Amino acid sequence: MKRATWIRTLVVIGFVLLLEGLCRWGVIGRMTMIPPSEMADQLWKLLQSGRYNGHIFETLGNVAVAFVSAVVGGFVIGSILHSLPRARRAIDPFLATYYAIPFFAFYPLLVVIFGLNAAPIILIGFLFGVVAMIINTMNGLDRIPRVLIKTARVNGLGPLRTAWLIKLPSAAPQLFTGIKLAIAYSFIGVIAAEFIMSTSGLGYSIAYAFNNFDNRTMYALMLFIITLVTIVNAFFHVWERRIMARRGQ
Repeated sequence: MKRATWIRTLVVIGFVLLLEGLCRWGVIGRMTMIPPSEMADQLWKLLQSGRYNGHIFETLGNVAVAFVSAVVGGFVIGSILHSLPRARRAIDPFLATYYAIPFFAFYPLLVVIFGLNAAPIILIGFLFGVVAMIINTMNGLDRIPRVLIKTARVNGLGPLRTAWLIKLPSAAPQLFTGIKLAIAYSFIGVIAAEFIMSTSGLGYSIAYAFNNFDNRTMYALMLFIITLVTIVNAFFHVWERRIMARRGQ
């Protein structure tokens, strides 16, 4: 694992250095992209100025609500579908084609229902993330060895203790995969919704900078999002590895 981590780190560093060189040497024009070092410098200046703090907190709040709702809702729905094989077989084709649905086409309807506020944006983030959690929850529950369930019954464990002691630990790898996908999709849904439908937030700020040819601000905010999502996913990855190592022991 350490070797794979080092290889991934070197690949990322090499890619960043390559971009830096291509931008500095003029292969990539400044109207197209600025060097990564300038992105980082501009991001630091924006964070110091506090100019975009309100937009950042608004977006992070929307993503947090969408993410938590997607994880909790996806786990509950996935567990219910797993316990109802007929319903699952009926819904499986819809889950397989779910991400082909153009969610943003429903935004006018969501505005009519919820009004011009954060609710439609959060709902779009939720819709992006929930199915990834549903699918991985069902996959994780599918992989629980039947012998463990039988052992729990023989030892007189109730449904709650069986879920806590047997099902959740056994399904943990797939559940963590669903959580990591849910956070990524929630960010995509919320920021994309803000990009085309909002008057505030990071998505709106990036769109505003793009429309005004402010590449430094646009790429700085994009770097902030990429860095933040990477840190969050790395946190869940480390947490997952620790749990798996503890299970191995």
